[in-house]
Amino acid sequence: MARFFGYVDVTNSDFIAAVLSIAFNPFFWNVVARWEHRTRALSRVFGSPHAACYCLGTIILILNGVRSHCFTEAMKSQPKLEGLDCHWAYYLGLAILAVGSLFVISSFLALGFIGTFLGDYFGILMEAKVTSFPFSVLDNPMYWGSTTIYLGWSLMHASPAGLLLTAVVAISYTIAMLYEGPFTEEIYRQKQKGAKNK
Repeated sequence: MARFFGYVDVTNSDFIAAVLSIAFNPFFWNVVARWEHRTRALSRVFGSPHAACYCLGTIILILNGVRSHCFTEAMKSQPKLEGLDCHWAYYLGLAILAVGSLFVISSFLALGFIGTFLGDYFGILMEAKVTSFPFSVLDNPMYWGSTTIYLGWSLMHASPAGLLLTAVVAISYTIAMLYEGPFTEEIYRQKQKGAKNK
């Protein structure tokens, strides 16, 4: 383990930028979405909850692109681990990346743009909980799929820094899920309560 950490300079500016972008993204979208849920300010500014949700979703996509760029730059600026710099590790990483991509893409297709990008916080509620694949095999498949993509990407680059950053991604998403899960459940509980009172 000491040998592994000897390959990672956590004071490197690219590494720090990657950690900050990883931590910032879920913090940003949770804060903004909860603010919108409380105030409906974005919906008023953009003229509708749909337009506001599309705007937030676009910003999240841009931030995710920045995060992936920072992640890649952090890997490129740090040494490779010789034991992982081989064909088997590359193809294992490629396979893991493909599985992660399957979870992310199928989650997006099951939820749609609005469902993926916090539409329920904008008052755009789904009729029922999505239970089709990949939700039938995994809770929060978008988050775990994204984490898996970073794991595969790190293995493909034989990057100890990437593996450590993947752990940061997993921790950030785990914290986000602890906040999002109960809050989203409460949104739908209120919807059911309102429907029963009609």
